[in-house]
Parts: sequence; C-alpha cells; structure tokens
Amino acid sequence: MLNPIGIFDSGYGGLTIFEKIRERLPEYDYLYLGDNARTPYGSRAFETVYRFTREAVASLFNRGCPLVILACNTASAKALRTIQEYDLPQIDPSRRVLGVIRPTVEAVDKLSQTKHIGILGTAGTIASQSYVLEIAKLFPHITVHSEACPMWVPLVENREYNSPGADYFVEKHIRRLMEKEARIDVVVLGCTHYPLLMDSIRRFLPESVTPFPQGGQVAASLKDYLHRHPEMDARLTKNGRCRFLTTEAVDAFADTASIFLNRPVDAERIEIG
Repeated sequence: MLNPIGIFDSGYGGLTIFEKIRERLPEYDYLYLGDNARTPYGSRAFETVYRFTREAVASLFNRGCPLVILACNTASAKALRTIQEYDLPQIDPSRRVLGVIRPTVEAVDKLSQTKHIGILGTAGTIASQSYVLEIAKLFPHITVHSEACPMWVPLVENREYNSPGADYFVEKHIRRLMEKEARIDVVVLGCTHYPLLMDSIRRFLPESVTPFPQGGQVAASLKDYLHRHPEMDARLTKNGRCRFLTTEAVDAFADTASIFLNRPVDAERIEIG
C-alpha cells in the first residue's frame, strides 16, 4: 500500500507547487487532487472554501495520505487553521495538513531591504488578510501592501497568459500596487497560478523589485519539516510515483495540467463531498 504525500488545490495552480516539491523530494510518492469541478475558490465564502477543502483533505486521507499540503492560497487562508485545530484532532491526530502561506512568509524578511512587501493574490486571499496577519506575527517591522488580481487566474486557465490581454491586466494591477508604496522591493505571488504569468510580471515590475513565487520556498520548507519530524517521514512511502485526481473531466484536466508541468499527464476522475 502506498502512503503518498497528498497535494490539494482547487484547480491547476497547485501543480506549480507540486513540481517544485517533486524536484526537491523526488523519491516520495505523491497524490495530487484538483477540485476542478468547483473551481475557482478565490471568490467563494469562507464557509464554502472550508467545507470544500475539508472534503478534499478527507478524500486524500482515505487514499492513504498521512500528510496533505494545501497547495492553494485561498484554501490555506480560509480553511487551514480550522482543519488543523478542529478537524484533525477528531479525524486522526497523527495526520498533518500544511499550507503555503506560512512557509512563504518565513522567507520575506531576508529578501526585503526596505521592509515594504507587496502581495498579489486572488480576491479571497487578499480579503482574508492572511498574509498581513502572518507577517505581522513574525515580522512586525514589515509593512504589507496588497492588491487583488481577479482576472489573473482566468487568464492562465484559458491559456491567455502570454497574450496582450494578460499584459493589460498584469500591468494594471502592478501599477496599482506600486502606486500604494514606491518602496516595495519584494512582491509575493500569492497565488499558485501566477508563475505562469512571470514573463509579463517581470516586464512590468520595476527592476528594483523582486517577484517571489512560492514553489521553491514551500518545497524547501517541506523538506525541512520532514527532517524535523522523522516519525512522519517514516510513514511516507518512497517509490517516486505520482497520481493525479480531478473532480472534473479527465481529458480537460490532463490537457491543462500538461501546460503547468510541460509533460503529458494521466488523470483519474473522482467524486468528493
């Protein structure tokens, strides 16, 4: 029986996290679940995101995952804490669910000289204030400036990330962010879709500003976590296998997932909830 690392996202963006994790930790088994039938999560209410995320986590637990990564900023912002504090003690206290916001935040202080950080994210992530609150806890001397980018995910998922339309919306939101504070020197890409817009993001960000995608940092943090928790590491199987699950049509998932991973993908359709 396989005991893989579960990786969950509301759609496809979590594949950018998965890819970096697998590059860093290739020996582990992985089970990726995209809730594509109910995406996007970014504009949904907290209670809805929590319920959907809890159902996805339970599905991954039922398929043998002792550890689940919420590779989705919206799920991490709106559901992670409740799942950790309320659900896990009732389901199985030995299992773990981790998110992507805390590992990202832990890196920003070393990256920034001015201590003014920009956050670009979905409307749900920005409205949750999760980055603002987490940075305030760890680094109260840092000032956070946020900008919601509601069109960026649809641009990526409709394969328009290299289009003039993408340039228009990327430039629009970067300009709005930088107008809030010219001293911003690091911009966190607070959505896992945004790395596919990196060419456009670099084009419109001032040269003095560093764009910070999450994947590499989340992967490094997970490696450190498993080093610090050998009891969890021992539970995870290590055959280098990957499976992909979706709640939507498998052909559509495989087609779009191949854009994120730059290789063919085979997927299985499941029902959750």
